[in-house]
This record gives sequence, C-alpha cells and structure tokens, in this order.
Amino acid sequence: MLEELEIRALGPIQQARIMLAPHAGMNAITGETGAGKSMLLNAIELISGAQSQPARVGVDADQSWVQAIFDVSGNDRVLQLADEAGSECEDDQLFITRTVPKSGRSRSVLNGRSVPRGVLKNMTSQLVTIHGQSEQLKIANAVKQREFLDSFAANSSARSAYSQAYTQYSALKEKLDKLRHAQSDAVAQIDYLRDAISRIETVDPHVGEDEELKAQRDYIESATEIALARGGALMALDASAGEADEPSVSELLARAIHALRSVEHIEKMGALVSRLEAASDEIQDIVYALSQDADDDISPQDLDTINERIHDLDELMKRWGPSLDDVLAWKEKAQFDLEDLDASPERIQELEKELEKSLEKAKDAARTLTATRVAAAEELGSRVTEELKSLAMEGSELHISVTSRDELDSFGADSVTFEFVPFPGSPRLPLGKSASGGELSRLMLALELVSFEKKHAREGDADENAPRGSVPTLIFDEIDAGVGGKAAAELGKRLALLARGAQIIVVTHLPQVAAWANKQFVVAKEKTRDGAYTTVTHVDKEERVAEIARMLSGSQSDMSLQHAAELIEECTLRIEG
Repeated sequence: MLEELEIRALGPIQQARIMLAPHAGMNAITGETGAGKSMLLNAIELISGAQSQPARVGVDADQSWVQAIFDVSGNDRVLQLADEAGSECEDDQLFITRTVPKSGRSRSVLNGRSVPRGVLKNMTSQLVTIHGQSEQLKIANAVKQREFLDSFAANSSARSAYSQAYTQYSALKEKLDKLRHAQSDAVAQIDYLRDAISRIETVDPHVGEDEELKAQRDYIESATEIALARGGALMALDASAGEADEPSVSELLARAIHALRSVEHIEKMGALVSRLEAASDEIQDIVYALSQDADDDISPQDLDTINERIHDLDELMKRWGPSLDDVLAWKEKAQFDLEDLDASPERIQELEKELEKSLEKAKDAARTLTATRVAAAEELGSRVTEELKSLAMEGSELHISVTSRDELDSFGADSVTFEFVPFPGSPRLPLGKSASGGELSRLMLALELVSFEKKHAREGDADENAPRGSVPTLIFDEIDAGVGGKAAAELGKRLALLARGAQIIVVTHLPQVAAWANKQFVVAKEKTRDGAYTTVTHVDKEERVAEIARMLSGSQSDMSLQHAAELIEECTLRIEG
C-alpha cells in the first residue's frame, strides 16, 4: 500500500508531498484541465520503473526526484524480492526513489541501494496497478487476459498439477527426440563413453594415489643418500650399530643416568634423572624406526613400477582431470549419460511408452485446467456485463471465450480471448480494437470490482484483518470520460465499493466521483512573476466543499456550495453505511 508520494521538479510541480488515505480507501485527484494532474500519474509510473523522460524535468532544475514509501507488512513476496535485491525492508517499509537528470541516465534506489530499473518494475508490479491510457491496453494482451481469468478462477492447484505433468512430458519428449534424430551421433558418443569408462576402470585409480606414488618415487630416488644419512645417525645414536671409537648418544645417556643415580633421592636430581630416562627412551624409539627403514628392500624394479603407474594416472588426468577426483566424478557422470544415450530399439520403445503415458497425464491435467477456465469465463463475463450497466455502458457486453486446441504448451491446451461488444448489434471484437479509452477504464473497473467481490466471497472477512501492506493499490485515470449525471454517481459508488478492499487513487473531473473519496487532493496552477508552477494540496472540510462546488458549476456561489456540501455528506453517509 502506498503511504506517501513526494515529488520535486517534475514538470510544473516544484515540490509536493502527498500523504494518502490509510489502509484501504479512496483518494481523489482533482483540478482544472491543464493544471498538471498527469504529473502525479507520471511520478507513480517513474517509481514503477517506466522509461524516464528528461523533457519533464522542471524548467529551473537539473533533475527531477520522486520518492514513494510503501507499507509492505504481510506482503511476503515483496519482502522476499527486496531481500534478493540486497535492500531489506526495515519496519515493513519500502522506499523507492527515482532521479531523472536533464542529461544522462536516471537512477533507481531501493531502500537506499541503487538497483536496475527492472527491479523497480518487478517490485511495483506486486504493489501497484495503473489503469491509465497506456496501461489499459495491456488487458488486450492474450497473456494478461489468461492471467486475469486464472486469478478470478483461483485455479492455482490445477495450474500447478498441469505444470508438473507438462514439464515431465516435455523432458521425456526431448529425450526421445534426441535419440530419434541423432542416433548416429548417439552411437559415436556411446562408443566414446564406453571406451573412456573402460580405460578408467582398467587403471582403477583411487583418490590421492598420484600424490602417494610421487612421494614413494622421491623416497626411492633418494635411497642412497637416505641410507648414508640413516647409517650415520644410527652410529651416532647407538654403539651397537657400528664400530666407531667414540661413544654413542645412547651410551653417553646411560653414563649420565648412572652418574646421577647416587643422588636421585634429592628432589631436583631425581627430576633430572627422570628427564634423562625419558630422553633415552625417545632415542631408543628413533633408533628402532631407523633400523626398520634399513630393512626395506628397495630395488630399481620398484621405481619402474611406480613410474609406470604415475604415467597411467597422468594420462587419465590429462583427459578427464585435472585431478583424480575429477576423473572419478567424470566417470560417474559418464555412466549416467551412457544410460540416457542408449539408442537401442528396446530403449526407444520403452521411452515411447513412457511418453504416451506422460502425454495422457498432461492432457488430463489440461482438461481439468480448461474446465476451471470455462466456468470462470462464463461467470466473469456475465458479472462484468451486469456491472457495466451501472457504469453508463448499458448494452455493452464482455464475452470471454476459452477455445480448446490440440497442442499443449506451458499454460495448457486452450486459448483465452476477451471480446467486447460496445453497443447492441455490434460484432464481438478483440478488446483492444473495440473499446475507447474511457470504456476501457470503466471495463477495467468492472473487472476489478467483480474480481474483488469474488475474492471477498472466497476469503470471507479475511481481508478486513489483512496487514496493511497486503492491500493492493489501484490507480484509475480518465475513467470518467463520457460519463455524467446519475451514471457518474454510480461510478463513484463503484470506486468506493472497491476501495473497501483496496487503496484507490482516481484522477477525475467529476464531482460525483470525487465526493465519494476518503481523501481529496487538488492540483492547481499558481502564477508568479517568473512564470507558473503547480501545487498539490490536501483539501478537507470547507476547502473540499469549495473544490466540489467548483467542479459542479465552475463557481463558488451559495447554491453550488450548498449542493457540494450535501453531495459530500450524502456520499460520506453511504460509505459509512
């Protein structure tokens, strides 16, 4: 839900700050023609990721600046998108800022962090729906029509079941097509994989074996040097290892221990004896280890065998490495690939049977999905047609056709088309080719109203207790084109009804519409010596009565003021009732 909109140097608006009606409610934007009401819509489009227009930067400014603050409490999808963009929301508030310079690129900021313009589009698509001249045409798109119908049908479980079945069918079909159309390539690949797997299995490496062998080779290649060093160390440590004239370390330690035996009852001397005995034990362990190494039988044949093994492992790693871990991982994957590439007639026949079963399952799911759309299309078209009567479009009709087709795609086995009949006797025509801008606005209002009522009926009173951030923001522009009198009052009533479960912002010229609003803002052009600028003012009480009076008769006579006050009071009582 949009809480606040602030604008600086956008078109004729030097500075404006709009605090919108809290929670669900209706906000009316009024003002004389040419005052700059379109700039407010342009500001919301900018924070929604629309293309920037430097020509709209204020005359005396270097850049335009727009900021919107949204309450997103309870809106898990938006909170998740903000986290993914690295712009976490604090206190369930989302800040979107857009700066448009007169020259150069615009800058988009989400919660203080610069983000691509596409992030704003993705984010605000979950928060704001604009029913303006350009946005209205989107409902003429077949994809948008199908999405709207699915939302009305609340058929997410049927769509999910179909999506799973279709995904499985598509994967099997792709696998089978690959085998059928590339058997020769598959055979060559199979031969290669089998030879490679056989080669790896013949060598039969284990993880880390290459490093172990290289360590052994280094040891063997240094065998002579190691033997000499070991012999010298043994002679120095143990007299029994050689015929040296000098006493060994073991013998010297024995002498030292013997010399101290007589005084070991003295605590300090006893401690020294213990340390010497420990040193003697450690020396004996070292002598034993050196003696064991001396018993190793090292031959040139061992070195040849190790080098051959290292060579075999290096060959594997050159082809499927760079490490033995990679070689073994490649072999495991190759074994799975080999099963998938089995192009034998038996394997193809097996896949054909699987594909046939998968196709039938997908078709069953598609029929179920189509049934939900057909039922929803009949209800939606009938209810919108009835709603249009209250919006000065007596005789207009909305027809929604769901046409089955043989081919499956990601969204089912049918095509959804919204067709509009603007007056009795007119042929059904695609929505974008048969309705004017004002008619499209009112048609979108009727669609939103019927959808809201359907959702409210499904969820009962859940919406009344819903978090503020989960309330959608709907913006209507030029919805009152060609409407007047009783139909205008009914149009305002319908917007107020929709505002019970949504935040409504409507740009209107009709007092019968504005009088229903919970909050009203007046856009006015002020003239100064240096030119003109636009102000946006929240009006209430006497100021609002004066604005409604102006809208009623173009003046503020006693009669028009009285009429305006009565109109506001009547609408307020009906809203509260």
